[in-house]
Amino acid sequence: MKNETLFSRRWSRREFLKWSGATAALASLPVAVQANSSAAPAVRIGSGYFTYELVPGWGELPDGGQYGLGCAVVVDGRDSVYVLTRTKPGLVIFDRKGRLQEVWEEEPALRKGISAETFSKSAHGLYWSKERGKEFLYFTENKPGNRVTKTDLKGNVVLRIGNVAEASPTSIPFKFDSPTDVAIAANGDIYVVDGYGSQLVHRFDRNGRHLRTIGGRGTEHGKFNICHGVWISTLRREPEVYIADRKNGRVEVFSMDLDYRRTISGLRMPCCFYQHKKHIFVPDIASRVTVLDADDRMVAQLGDGKEIKDNDTVPSVFAKPHALTLDSRGDLYVLEWLPHARLRKFRHTPQRA
Repeated sequence: MKNETLFSRRWSRREFLKWSGATAALASLPVAVQANSSAAPAVRIGSGYFTYELVPGWGELPDGGQYGLGCAVVVDGRDSVYVLTRTKPGLVIFDRKGRLQEVWEEEPALRKGISAETFSKSAHGLYWSKERGKEFLYFTENKPGNRVTKTDLKGNVVLRIGNVAEASPTSIPFKFDSPTDVAIAANGDIYVVDGYGSQLVHRFDRNGRHLRTIGGRGTEHGKFNICHGVWISTLRREPEVYIADRKNGRVEVFSMDLDYRRTISGLRMPCCFYQHKKHIFVPDIASRVTVLDADDRMVAQLGDGKEIKDNDTVPSVFAKPHALTLDSRGDLYVLEWLPHARLRKFRHTPQRA
């Protein structure tokens, strides 16, 4: 896959601002200053240790750019924030202060295999992984894309599994039926959930060799109704596989070999996961974020907007959180399944009980 990239064009901040017509002066200002937010009262969610303060205007695009449906958000080892939405541009990268770094987009005439239009319809999951000292991104495309693509941090493709143009050692044919998320184990094993299709969970080794499949549609343990997200939890002595079983309102927990272990109930519609220090954060598309401890106890519920009218406009609540991530300082970034993505950063501001 030498010289093949998932996105055919990478704009630097300067290039994108020139294309969009934004001024260099605007680009150099911190986002919070652009928003002139210092006079506004602080917006906070949560309580105690799990208190977070909204950073107004963080991650806004300059004129000429707009978000689509919010798919995924991750941070890399330098706290750069990668935002994936279903629009052009497809991927936007910020530093932790909200300054635009790069924009990745698709040019139909330059793309290989799957058109830009197809990618924009099927883009869904994004996962950051550090493997043997190197950093990688895993993109999950559901129908009609039906594939998982591993790239380096410059977008160069190093592995594909699923809908591929032709088979090779780094391009592995596999019949996915609308995958939604991926997670990577410490040994490089790849776990993929077919959340919008077959309700199957697949395990591959680091080279894409298929190892096992479980699941199917149902309500009994080991079956799913939108197995939307997957995560490898390392909070306990042994790592475990967490599956967000969205429409069944639960998280199913498995061994690394995909043997059922237990169920975490009491959630509404969990989407996916992010582990930070001693907790797992779960975006619940039914209007809140849940925080779990190592014993699977719900220790915090953040921004519950279920009973709030027009919750997609109220800054202190969530409407449809679809993905989230945290940076090294514990600041929270949440992306919603809304036409404008509603990307927001919440600074961690823990309070004494």
